[in-house]
Amino acid sequence: MRRLVSIVTGLALVALAAPAAHAFCGFYVGGAGAEMFNNATQVVLMRHGTTTVLSMQNNYQGPPEGFALVVPVPVVIKKDQVKTLPRELFAKVDTLGAPRLVEYWEQDPCYVEPPYEYERGEVMAVSDSAGEDSGGDDDRERYHVTIEAKFSVAEYDIVVLSATDSTGLDGWLRANKYQIPKGAEPLLRPYIEAGTKFFVAKVDPKKVKFEGGMATLSPLRFHYDSPEFTLPIRLGLANANGKQDLIVNILAPNTRYEVANYPNTTIPTNITVKDEVRTRFGEFYAALFDHVLAQAPGAVVTEYSWDSGSCDPCPGPTLDGNDLATLGADVLTGAYQDTGYANFTLTRLHARYGKEVSQDLVFKAVEGIEGGRGIPDAQGKISMDVTKTGYNNFQGRYLILHPWTGAIACEAPQRGRWGGPPQQQIAAPIAATNTAFAPRGQTELAAFVASDVPAIGVMSSGGITLPPPVRKPQGCGCAAEGGASASGAALIVLVVLRRRRRR
Repeated sequence: MRRLVSIVTGLALVALAAPAAHAFCGFYVGGAGAEMFNNATQVVLMRHGTTTVLSMQNNYQGPPEGFALVVPVPVVIKKDQVKTLPRELFAKVDTLGAPRLVEYWEQDPCYVEPPYEYERGEVMAVSDSAGEDSGGDDDRERYHVTIEAKFSVAEYDIVVLSATDSTGLDGWLRANKYQIPKGAEPLLRPYIEAGTKFFVAKVDPKKVKFEGGMATLSPLRFHYDSPEFTLPIRLGLANANGKQDLIVNILAPNTRYEVANYPNTTIPTNITVKDEVRTRFGEFYAALFDHVLAQAPGAVVTEYSWDSGSCDPCPGPTLDGNDLATLGADVLTGAYQDTGYANFTLTRLHARYGKEVSQDLVFKAVEGIEGGRGIPDAQGKISMDVTKTGYNNFQGRYLILHPWTGAIACEAPQRGRWGGPPQQQIAAPIAATNTAFAPRGQTELAAFVASDVPAIGVMSSGGITLPPPVRKPQGCGCAAEGGASASGAALIVLVVLRRRRRR
């Protein structure tokens, strides 16, 4: 039986760059011949100066005996640089940056008071969305592997390794009862040649709670200093099985990031969609995202860039000072004030790729952008423009419009004034998960849009009803709990399943 492992959030720096699409920052290792595949990954990176804080959340489904992560890191990580985090925080980050669906109702044309000037659309944010470790002199001579540090944090037994030979590291992992995926050694080679260390976090299954076959692992956070701001993803190719998604959440004081070594684009925003999209947002968004990549192959897509302490509209709570400190602001010198509310920008980057990736992701600071704001005009039109600014107010936002259907009893009705729902209606915010697992290729994008979108070359299918949705089985996936989709990709994390020790 195929068993699945998924890393839902992860961040790391180490080598070069990566494209837009697939894998995960490391590879999985399965015991007893089991094949491990990663479908989606979400990571959270915090950056200021030369300090990077990497946080990752892992959902694991499979045999409980000995799960582990292997993450390439530029320096030796010490115990005081590692901690575990509350799982709920990842869902909060995910939901805040998720694509969102907004509804506007046309107000009574005979209403005598002037219309409100601020947005009142209700939000429906969606994002469908064991042997003992050795390492003494014998290992150094036989495998050219050195244990640089060894300690435990919560359910994780952590070893930091250095190696001078990729074949030796592969051999050391196998000798210590890690079943390495086929073809992993060539992927390890460039990291070893660059002098990279390897952060190995082994899970003690006796300390892990399993619910319905899913291990509830504590999110890991560690930090380090490096002049390069990168996210290693090539190791994830060892577990690649078709296209995968990667979402990178970057938090930095007043700074937006893009990738420096791949094309960049922004997700089209402020598209009006049909009412049926409320129950098929993931399917619509997957079609839109694939359409964007068809127009810009290999691009990394910016889905969100906004101050982490605000949003408009808000699909969920914003990040407060305690959240920022927990995610790493406490170790960023000069970036975190005593009040806890330094102006951190949250940038959400989305990539989708396969085995064609040849570089890790390299990030660069760029100027701010604005888009996905405003309310429709009298004809129900709204600007899709994305402009460069000195601040960041950009979001992937999609609108359902409800024209006025009531009586019009005045002589000079004013049509096209948009706002909140009628008093008898309730429009509560909705957050969904697993956009990475939404059905793809079953319905044309044009069937979802309510009007022509010439800016991206999509013409509406008009009044044609959407075909029945295609139900696709959900994988164990990498959905962040309670948040938007954790679509994923290749992280520098190498996830390993240790083989069961024979009695």
